[in-house]
Amino acid sequence: MTSRGAGTAFPRRSYRLSTESEKPKVTGIVNSKLLNDYLHRIFPSADGIQSAAAYRKPLTFQNLQEHLEGLLAEGPGPEGSRDQVTEGRLGPSTVVLDHTSGFEGLLLVDDDLLGVIGHSNFGSIRATTCVYKGKWIYEVLISSQGLMQIGWCTLSCRFNQEEGVGDTPDSYAYDGNRVRKWNVTTTNYGKSWAAGDIVSCLIDLDEGTIAFCLNGVSLGTAFDNITRGAGMAYFPAISLSFKESVAFNFGSRPLRYPVEGHRPLQDPPSADLVRAHKLLGYLKNVIHLGLDVLEGKLVEKDTAVWQLQGEPTVLITLAHIFNHFAPLMCKVYLVEDVLMSFLLSILEQGGAVEAHPLIQQLLDLMWLLMEDYEVHECLKQLLMSLLRAYRFSPIIPDLGLQIHYLRLTAALLKHEKSRKFLLSHVLFDVLRSVVFFYIKSPLRVEEAGLQELIPTTWWPSRFPKEDRERQEAKEESAEERLRRRAYDRGCQRLKKRIEVVEELQVQILKLLLNNRDRGGGEASRYIFLNKFRKFLQENASSRGNLTVLCPPEYMVCFLHRLIAALRSYWDGHKAGTPAALSSEEAYVPPQLFYNGKVDYFDLQRLGGLLSHLKKTLRDDLAVKANILLDPAELQAVTMDDLDEDEESATAAAQRPAAALAIGGALARPNWLSSPTLGRANRFLSTAAVSLMSPRRPLGSLEKAKARTLSVEQRTEADIEGSQGSEGLLLGRPPEEPEQPITESSLLEILDGAVMMYNLSVHQQLGKMVGVSDDVNEYALALKDTEEKISRCPKKRSDIYEELLKSQKVFSEKLNHLSRRLAWINVTIYSKEKMQDIYWLLRVCLRTIEHGDRTGSLFAFLPEFYLSVAMNSYSALKNYFGPVQSMEELPGYEETLTRLAAILAKHFADSRIVGTDIRDSLMQALASYVCYPHSLRAVERIPEAQRVAMMRNLLAPYEQRPWAQTNWILVRLWRGCGFGYRYTRLPHLLKTKPEDASLPSLQKPCPSTLLQQHMAELLRSDCDLAPSFLNSVLNQLNWAFSEFIGMIQEIQQAAERLERNFVDSRQLKVCATCFDLSVSLLRVLEMTVTLAPEIFLDWSRPSSELLLRRLAQLLNQVLNRVTAERNLFDRVVNLRLPGLESVDHYPILVAVTGILVRLLVDTDFQGGKRATVVLLADPCFQLRSIQYLLGHAEPASLGAPAPAADKKHFSLRSYTDYISLAELAKVERMLRHLSEESKQAAASTLPTSEEDLCPICYAHPISAVFRPCSHKSCKACINQHLMNNKDCFFCKAVITGVDDFTKPASS
Repeated sequence: MTSRGAGTAFPRRSYRLSTESEKPKVTGIVNSKLLNDYLHRIFPSADGIQSAAAYRKPLTFQNLQEHLEGLLAEGPGPEGSRDQVTEGRLGPSTVVLDHTSGFEGLLLVDDDLLGVIGHSNFGSIRATTCVYKGKWIYEVLISSQGLMQIGWCTLSCRFNQEEGVGDTPDSYAYDGNRVRKWNVTTTNYGKSWAAGDIVSCLIDLDEGTIAFCLNGVSLGTAFDNITRGAGMAYFPAISLSFKESVAFNFGSRPLRYPVEGHRPLQDPPSADLVRAHKLLGYLKNVIHLGLDVLEGKLVEKDTAVWQLQGEPTVLITLAHIFNHFAPLMCKVYLVEDVLMSFLLSILEQGGAVEAHPLIQQLLDLMWLLMEDYEVHECLKQLLMSLLRAYRFSPIIPDLGLQIHYLRLTAALLKHEKSRKFLLSHVLFDVLRSVVFFYIKSPLRVEEAGLQELIPTTWWPSRFPKEDRERQEAKEESAEERLRRRAYDRGCQRLKKRIEVVEELQVQILKLLLNNRDRGGGEASRYIFLNKFRKFLQENASSRGNLTVLCPPEYMVCFLHRLIAALRSYWDGHKAGTPAALSSEEAYVPPQLFYNGKVDYFDLQRLGGLLSHLKKTLRDDLAVKANILLDPAELQAVTMDDLDEDEESATAAAQRPAAALAIGGALARPNWLSSPTLGRANRFLSTAAVSLMSPRRPLGSLEKAKARTLSVEQRTEADIEGSQGSEGLLLGRPPEEPEQPITESSLLEILDGAVMMYNLSVHQQLGKMVGVSDDVNEYALALKDTEEKISRCPKKRSDIYEELLKSQKVFSEKLNHLSRRLAWINVTIYSKEKMQDIYWLLRVCLRTIEHGDRTGSLFAFLPEFYLSVAMNSYSALKNYFGPVQSMEELPGYEETLTRLAAILAKHFADSRIVGTDIRDSLMQALASYVCYPHSLRAVERIPEAQRVAMMRNLLAPYEQRPWAQTNWILVRLWRGCGFGYRYTRLPHLLKTKPEDASLPSLQKPCPSTLLQQHMAELLRSDCDLAPSFLNSVLNQLNWAFSEFIGMIQEIQQAAERLERNFVDSRQLKVCATCFDLSVSLLRVLEMTVTLAPEIFLDWSRPSSELLLRRLAQLLNQVLNRVTAERNLFDRVVNLRLPGLESVDHYPILVAVTGILVRLLVDTDFQGGKRATVVLLADPCFQLRSIQYLLGHAEPASLGAPAPAADKKHFSLRSYTDYISLAELAKVERMLRHLSEESKQAAASTLPTSEEDLCPICYAHPISAVFRPCSHKSCKACINQHLMNNKDCFFCKAVITGVDDFTKPASS
């Protein structure tokens, strides 16, 4: 193989060796006769017959140039003069979008002026060229499937933000989003389009008709009798809503679906096409023909194994061909029509990409015989054409088109020099190369051929939303089993076809990750790393700017291919370095997070801002990691930088606004990427405003940052390390083992993969579950319809026919959805994809564990590692569940336990300061304890960690998210409390079934082990129990008071004569306060049950006070809920949507459970104390206790008698929820309180008003304050002193409290 480095180079336009006549007849390369025969075979005349003159004058390299120019001049002459005045068309011969005056609204336009993105409500733009006669066509590549109107308009059409193409008299449009056509009015037309479709827009101005095609299939005539005549000319035009994007092809590239008789608006370069095809023919002749110098004859050669082999004759011949061929290969039309077609034809013979070395030889020739700028432009256009072809090719059953284009892409990237150029300047800078790793999902199953691939459809007849017991009881029928198996076989056939595409995509990524190709500069992997980091930066820093973000469906596929390639290289390194870790043990070492070698942009760390951490933990970095921060670097990253950012943002916002006011297109930052596959670098606006204000301007990235090197400056030595340098692993803490992990560059790619999951992959995984939900809903509707058909009376034929129609519609929809679901399950939810996410989860767990061991340096860990650990587990459990089972994954139990340990330890970790991530940890732990398998994992973590977790849960509720903490404690108790074994509340059983996978609807699974830890902590820590219970009582008082206040407002609104609608948000808050009150009561029940001595052992400080506060709150709740015809009753009977959970049962059984535990399930002394305190509370009413068992309240004088049919609440009605033993305890409690209240009433002496406590007027004065001598009862002063030390009356600081006994003389 000959390369430019071999010393043979030809400057442009000077390939002739010599024209001097004194040159000998023998050239020194081959003899003149053989050379003459060879050149005539390579460059035959157009008719294939050589003239006599040609034979009289032998061909040599001296006259070859003249001969070649003569051959190229044959045939049709240049059409340039005719192009200028093509009949029926007005405007420039090169047709683009009119970015100077032909637009309305805010738009982003690509560099080539053919791609456009909507950036306002409904922006419109037209082309620069119009037509008034003849038949014309142009194509639109749909990049997003949203609201757009595509068609034709005249110059007189005036559009605005509400009216676009098709909304004015002389404009006509097709809208595939709403499946309609528009010309002032609208009617149904065509089919729905999807991202990746091509719309052909046809106009026949001779007949006066407009038609449209979708992917080459005619949709029929849309409009006829369109306005024609003098002054009427039609421009291609489009209107599109915010973030929608398309790319136009007016003829600058070959039309994908040409229509006979219709011309593209831009004429193809016919003369150049003829020349290019001739030159390509000559090139093929060179490849097919060889020279046998020894025999002096020409020989046919096998093109598959053709090599240049340094033959001077062949090389000079090729130089003459490329002298003319190279300039043509800079034009996009010729690259796509000539070069790409030729290269694809080489691969059509099948076999592996490696079996076609001819493409590598041709690329060598291009780099050797073309100028660098020509090769660069040719490769750029070639890859853009490939990307466009891959993205907009229709899905066929064997995915043959996608495979074809990917094979050529892999063949191009296999060439080292081409690969490095494309990586450095094209793949991430000009193109959305992530498209190559995406497999689009077909919305039209019929066109994708899925009916042939999956002839038998199936959907579940048992639904997860139904009751589990009923679901388990129903067996699968034989017919269902056969259908399911046939459907599974079809899914397997589909999977095998898709795996071929995925393998090619992984192969492409492996080429980009090659780190052994160091010839001629840096290895590919390190170029890829820097571009990949910049790609992550764009997506992380511009989450509010939708035009920048990589679509999440692309990101999902990219992540899976990246993981496959990464693990392949990782295990390959392990094979060569046995001491390194395998990919199964992969993690990211903690030093990457603080040594400044990897840029994390402005992403939040667990400990806060990076600048703050570098200052506060500077000493720890020096001691533990031996990292000394540059003082100048520290000074550069201060809080002042935030002000500078704001100033730069203001300036950036003002500059475009000023330019827009003047008018014209704006040059935008080169990081902004267009969904139309290229770069959108023009911002068009018809108003002097700019929407270009990302959350944090990327211009600020140019300033000094607290990091060693910027992404662009890094070299292989900075990443992998070299002699005396550790590269990315600089600053290894003492807790980190010295064992090598893998190549440092792979660690950074792994870190990027975790970040990708956090950016958008998780949300997309959750979004695609919607198709499975749709299948379940339609299946449920079909099942319901079939049941109605079976019950329909024979005489009601009208109803029967309607039901049959419904059945047919549901069946057709299910057939379509089940095939589409098969595609999604293979591409997104397959077993292999599940294992990728599981591997990522385990990587995050190991990374967090290693980071945790570093002590204070754990604060440098980016928050997204914890987020990905929690979210990936949630995805594995909830999103992959219907298809794959997480329990089958290797090491499942151990992984659950490790995640449980992380949640238990870090939900209250002082090193984590972000409120969002702390809330997420708390919510994850709350969800974790709802499911039996994950709760058992919590019980398996070491005892010290379990006790520490319970201690953190029992910390006072103030100043932290106590509702989630309380929920966790309730879940640990649910199943042990009084009447607390229900999954759904009794009054909700007849309502519509809810999703059974919700945490709140899981069957009770109490943890006696964790309850035991809680009891031991409350008993042993004399300070913990009072502070915890005091905060619980405070929150209960607040939550129940808020609830009562809200239902008062709701009742008042309902009683007004005028029609009122209660705000749904208010109803939701009201229900939440009720649920919080119930859960707080359950926690109190749990505490009273596990450690009753906290309330009943009055030798403990605060016990009596806590018991009195508890009794007071219980009496208040009972009185509010149990009073006949009260507020609570009326609101419950309204049955308002949003207040479904508000009912007597949940709150009354919670209160009853506490009372039974205090009064019945205790020793004599404890029961006596509890009884005395309860009866002493002035709010105590015996009728509230009687209400629990259905005893009606006697009617008061003048009050209307209750309705005879009114059903009273009674615990006896809930025999399925309350056991007979529990009911017996309630009856025993009622008898006990009845007797004690009679005795208390008989023995109570009347107390004068002067002797009552001036605060509560319920108890006699029993305490006197020092030093001010003011008085109150002990209950009031003790409760007051918990929160305040000032006297009620004089605000003096209370130093002590003495018992007060009234003097006898008084």
